[in-house]
Amino acid sequence: MNIKRAKEEIKDTVEAYLMKGEDGEYLIPPIRQRPILLLGAPGIGKTQIMEQIARECGICLAAYTINHHTRQSAIGLPFISKRIFDGKEYTVTEYTMSEIVASLYEKMEQTGLREGILFLDEINCVSETLAPAMLQFLQCKTFGNHKIPEGWLIAAAGNPPEYNKSVREFDVVTLDRVKKIMVEPDFAVWKEYAKEQRLHPAVVSYLTARPSCFYHMETTVDGKSFVTPRGWEDLSQLLKVYEKLGKKADREVTVQYLQHDRIARDFANYLALFEKYQMDRRLEEALEQGKISEDMVKRASHAPFDEKAAVVSLIQSRCSASFAEAVRREKILEKIYGILKAGHRELTEEEAVPRNWISKKLEETEKEYFGKKKAELLDREAEKIFRESIKLLERYAKDLKDKNPVSGEEAYGLLREWFSEEQDRQDLLWEKCGQTLEYAFDFMETVFGNSQEMVLFLTELNSDPISIFFLQQYECSRYVRYNKELLLDERRRTLDMKLKNRPLQ
Repeated sequence: MNIKRAKEEIKDTVEAYLMKGEDGEYLIPPIRQRPILLLGAPGIGKTQIMEQIARECGICLAAYTINHHTRQSAIGLPFISKRIFDGKEYTVTEYTMSEIVASLYEKMEQTGLREGILFLDEINCVSETLAPAMLQFLQCKTFGNHKIPEGWLIAAAGNPPEYNKSVREFDVVTLDRVKKIMVEPDFAVWKEYAKEQRLHPAVVSYLTARPSCFYHMETTVDGKSFVTPRGWEDLSQLLKVYEKLGKKADREVTVQYLQHDRIARDFANYLALFEKYQMDRRLEEALEQGKISEDMVKRASHAPFDEKAAVVSLIQSRCSASFAEAVRREKILEKIYGILKAGHRELTEEEAVPRNWISKKLEETEKEYFGKKKAELLDREAEKIFRESIKLLERYAKDLKDKNPVSGEEAYGLLREWFSEEQDRQDLLWEKCGQTLEYAFDFMETVFGNSQEMVLFLTELNSDPISIFFLQQYECSRYVRYNKELLLDERRRTLDMKLKNRPLQ
């Protein structure tokens, strides 16, 4: 299955394992909660989906690459103790608590969360001395003499033998005690993730045109040549920072991440083409001011398809970047609105002190932010929203202190006025984003008309979560019209091709 379906399966399993009955006991007893064994090619996102699942379920995650551990760190150190059996004293060997099990208790103390996932990567590549302990762990959920805490699920990941010479095959007894999930690379699913994470548009557009380059693994006389989703994502992050630094990434840079010479060279050429348009001031003027130069029209309309695809991707990414700011601001205002709405009654009570109230709300928001951050329950976007919300509350607190309202009613009136001004600025921001989209359609119509490039533009808009969210708030008649006309025609052509190529019965 693909990584998206695997995530759904694992999340469903987590929810099922952690569901309790009326008596407070888990409906599936811990002894019947099979460890999850995730097997798939390297670099396809096995670790990342575990992080996402933990955040979405609101539980802890403790992740280890198990082949970095020794037998002692996994099961604990031996020591001699005294035990009495049948009235006689004997010396016996016991073990200190496993470093891994101890870390779970530390995690619970740090975060205040009692449930979580213990994730062990490279589970089938452990050393010969550690292998028996790993088999015992999967079968009995213990490291040495110590069980993992109740409420903690076990998930493990590994690579199939064809990708790693160090892989150890699990026997039937072990496999019969795990929930085994095989994962395969899938570009369509990864593209959804890439759009959500706002990876570099050159990476996304290149792979859209050449999906066969998304994952590649081959053995040559010079060794392994490969490209993985992890490589593409890490390269994307570097490219975004390089742009801020004003640096260029050529083939010598891309091959450090894409360890396949042909693909690295081809992407470097595509990136140079993409950056050429990205730096073109005329394209920027077209999207910001609606000025479309004849030179740009002539150059883009007569370019090869790869170049046209780069232009379309660049236009869509500019629109998406504009939308992202407005969407983030909208979520910040939603958070602040919830705080102010809930505080109306408190503020208008006679004994309420306005400045104390806003300071209290600021303190509560900061506490929630730091608690969730410490528990690793926030992704980068959620962190930004929290930080900006805190800044806005700090500003309100300072302004209230300066105004020194004499009553809660007066304080609430001031807060409502300031928040209304924020909403007015947000409305202007939505309008600016809408104008950017309208300019984008002007450019697409002038340069490409009702062509496959327009279809590509609409498809990219429809696959981008930020664009979808914006278009649900902003009414764009051309977007609606082209969606009905062009995408319907495209689906008809695809269906016709399938029917023509269908073999006779």
